[in-house]
Amino acid sequence: MFQDLGNFNSSKFQVSEFILLGFPGIHSWQHWLSLPLVLLYLLALSANILILIIINQEATLHQPMYYFLGILAVVDMGLATTIMPKILTILWFNAKTIGLPECFVQMYAIHSFVGMESGIFVCMAIDRYVAICQPLCYSSIITKSFVLKATVLMALRNSLTTIPIPVLAAQRHYCSKNQIEHCLCSNLGVTSLSCDDRTINSVYQLLLAWILMGSDLGFILVSYALILHSVLKLNSMEAISKALSTCTSHLILILFFYTVVIVISITHSATMMFPLIPVLLNVLHNVIPPALNPMVYALKNKELRQGLRKLLKLDLKGR
Repeated sequence: MFQDLGNFNSSKFQVSEFILLGFPGIHSWQHWLSLPLVLLYLLALSANILILIIINQEATLHQPMYYFLGILAVVDMGLATTIMPKILTILWFNAKTIGLPECFVQMYAIHSFVGMESGIFVCMAIDRYVAICQPLCYSSIITKSFVLKATVLMALRNSLTTIPIPVLAAQRHYCSKNQIEHCLCSNLGVTSLSCDDRTINSVYQLLLAWILMGSDLGFILVSYALILHSVLKLNSMEAISKALSTCTSHLILILFFYTVVIVISITHSATMMFPLIPVLLNVLHNVIPPALNPMVYALKNKELRQGLRKLLKLDLKGR
């Protein structure tokens, strides 16, 4: 295990593994964070699995809106599972080493899943916009074919645009240090250890975050603005209240997702002063949305609540 490689010739030596130290500044008691993190992880897995089971079993839920919700559940589980097992092994067993290939694979998976979640939010915003603002055209526009094409498009977009991140990181020369003040392989955290210029890595990550994620957020905000504008024209106060309640809860989750991405990008430049902030935000960003998304969407949806009652055999009156 390499702890400090500064004594070697930095122009010739290449490290073979990284050491993830965990949460900076709180190494002596960071293992206590494993309890809330594992609870969030188990909640994310169980809640999303329940969503998938309910959608699969209830024939009335075989609709585009629920297909997107099911895809979001799969992405959420993938995102949380990409980071949590390694974080827990660090906190529980002090297993801090990670090979370079494994690190770059994790880096790619994290960025792909985050981008895919952003893309699914866009698809869901389109679905809700057409359903509320163009209801007569909904069945002809939002079809099973549309769901499939949109999902494939988003998967290709995010899997291809994130390839340069680990590729560029792998091209850097790591020769002096291999200790990362983080509990996952973030692009900027890993490349900060390189002995050569990493400007292209930082520029590409920022461009990807601000252009791809920024355009997604802009599209979502415009869609929900049009939805709210259309809803406010309704004559029924009950319908307005229901629509506003649903849109507000969805927007809170979506804005949390994008706000954290922006904050991480900004605070990473200030890691010397507050190194714990971007690390903690990075971890929470990958586990809180997967845990909260299914609960908020399920609690705000009557059909999903009924499906949950049936699944848990609580819908006694209907039997």
